[in-house]
Amino acid sequence: MIDPATTNPPHDNLDPAEVEQFNRQATLWWDATGPFRLLHRIGPIRLDYIRNAATTHFKLPPDASKPFDGLDCLDVGCGGGLISEPLARLGGQTTGIDPAPKNIGTAKAHALQSGVKVNYRSIQAEELSTEGATFDMVVCLEVIEHVPDPAAFLKTLGSLVRPGGLLVLSTLNRTAKSFALAIVGAEYILRWLPTGTHDWNRFITPDELGQHTTRAGLEGFSAKGIAYNPISDIWHLADDLSVNYLAHAAKPTLTNTNASPVDAS
Repeated sequence: MIDPATTNPPHDNLDPAEVEQFNRQATLWWDATGPFRLLHRIGPIRLDYIRNAATTHFKLPPDASKPFDGLDCLDVGCGGGLISEPLARLGGQTTGIDPAPKNIGTAKAHALQSGVKVNYRSIQAEELSTEGATFDMVVCLEVIEHVPDPAAFLKTLGSLVRPGGLLVLSTLNRTAKSFALAIVGAEYILRWLPTGTHDWNRFITPDELGQHTTRAGLEGFSAKGIAYNPISDIWHLADDLSVNYLAHAAKPTLTNTNASPVDAS
């Protein structure tokens, strides 16, 4: 077990037990039938959402093979690199960060084997923000529900987005339906996830997440749900936000406050 008193600075917005859990599972990230199989299943949906949000926001060619060419991308809580690698393949200059060192080890090894260039660092978002780093697009998927203070975490994420940039998120809504499906169903009945993966009390409603992004200096919050059809065994984007959902918001572009006012006379 990680001792926060010896390994983490006091300002961390981090749950050591969560980090240790992912450390233990680090070698299994790329096993599509293992504990992260659900992330593999919804991976294409998440990537389509990111691609559509980014190409629309940055006015990029949506059909290009590398539409993110020229974008600096950050994957916060990257795990083994399931999203970092696709971002890089789409042309993004990608950095992946994670507080669990073994996750970063797995991510580096897989990227090397796959021939994908990603800058992986075992560092926390708060530390990266302290360095003054900023990116065109910050992606943070299935992470917010694991941090003790989501409002503070969103402020940190907002600080990592450049003016004119984009923040893309995914998390779980705090509803009776999400408790039944995401915890009881996914963890205890279907065994899609290891038991104890989620704490329902840390789930975040879209209204709460929207308020957090606004307070973090972002605007234009928009969300879309991820739904599962048990008959077809297919995951798809939907208007239903009651369980899993994706969202994005933008950092306003800086205006030149030193410019002379227009003479309207």
